Amino acid sequence: MARATLADVSLHAGVSRSTASLVLNNSPEIPEATKERVRASMAELGYVYNRRAASLRNQKSMALGLVVTEVRNPYFAELAMTLEDVAYAHGYALFVCYSRDDVSRQDVLIARLLERGIDGLVLLPAAATEAANIDQLLEGSRTPLVLLARHFGLRHDYVGADNRLAGELLGRHLGALGTKTVAMIGGPVGTSASLERAEGLSAGLAESAVRFTPPERYSSPTTALGGAQATAALLDRGTLPDAIVAFSDVTAVGVYAELSARGLEPGRDVAVAGFDDIPGAAHQVPPLTTVATFPAAIGEKCAELLLQRIAEPKPSERDTKQHPPHILITPELRIRASTASWRPRNTSS
Repeated sequence: MARATLADVSLHAGVSRSTASLVLNNSPEIPEATKERVRASMAELGYVYNRRAASLRNQKSMALGLVVTEVRNPYFAELAMTLEDVAYAHGYALFVCYSRDDVSRQDVLIARLLERGIDGLVLLPAAATEAANIDQLLEGSRTPLVLLARHFGLRHDYVGADNRLAGELLGRHLGALGTKTVAMIGGPVGTSASLERAEGLSAGLAESAVRFTPPERYSSPTTALGGAQATAALLDRGTLPDAIVAFSDVTAVGVYAELSARGLEPGRDVAVAGFDDIPGAAHQVPPLTTVATFPAAIGEKCAELLLQRIAEPKPSERDTKQHPPHILITPELRIRASTASWRPRNTSS
């Protein structure tokens, strides 16, 4: 049986082909009654819109690509879902891929998305990603790119949390509690997010002359298991800091687990804090002090910036003297019992 065409639909519904086309694009110019009649004809005839043919005519696939490290972290899940909501509202489909923080896998996924003619790409770069390599992958197609959560400096469009400020907020809070030693653990080495959070935390702690151990010594995958392993490596050195700051709330779950396994109580024996304020952070025992970084706001702004880039002239035609924008979402400190219940240890004999 021949595939139903838009001409078949227009004839069946008793409207012109142009009207049927406007209904297909949900034009506000068409009355709702007409839209309902045309859509009923589409359903009855089994009409399926040929997006591939439309792409050839319009040179747009109406598809976007999103490559993130993983989606088990609730932070990334909320971010991706919000980004997809914005894409959906503008008539786009979103292809989501996971690099597993592996550069080689990431390159293959980007290449596959480009082969399918995506109109724009959102990328949370895998650790150790080289900016020049990403530029080379995109050079031929000139596909608009927006970086997400991690960046390479000022060469690309970027949306993420103000990680330095997030670290400063937490550092000042821990300093005000009277902590003397703070260690940051977990997270991938060398990423902008890890470096900026550590820099901000160090700056905030410096205001109270707190001794700070940076995360490079205790890096780990951004998982609960990674957090537990990094905490074990820290404690096996024979020193218990006043506070442990996890790279993320997911990592903090592992911190809690390892402390408890050693008979130490988070919040009482050692203050614990994290970043992101994921769902469930407030329901840990004790509730986790963290810095909210608003993944939904980041996802929304990221999608809006990418759609703006798609609608604009190509980069070579824009004013290249200006740095691409870095949109930073302002974080907020959430103080809870994991730090608020901590008291300085009595070291007197």
